[in-house]
Amino acid sequence: MEKDVHKQIRKLLAKDYAGFVLVTCKNPLPDGKMQVEMTYDGDPILASYLLEGAQGYLDEEEKDIGLELLS
Repeated sequence: MEKDVHKQIRKLLAKDYAGFVLVTCKNPLPDGKMQVEMTYDGDPILASYLLEGAQGYLDEEEKDIGLELLS
């Protein structure tokens, strides 16, 4: 089922975007494990650049939250 969702989203995004990365995770199981899936389309170097940019964005958000907690 999840692959079908990725396939549908991939088809929609491929029309208007040079590349994208889609990362999803299901709700945790009782044992705490989570199923994570990633799909990308376009140039692998572009996908890597998008992931690095997203990581930088998340790092900044985490840093901002940490500073808020300290004040």
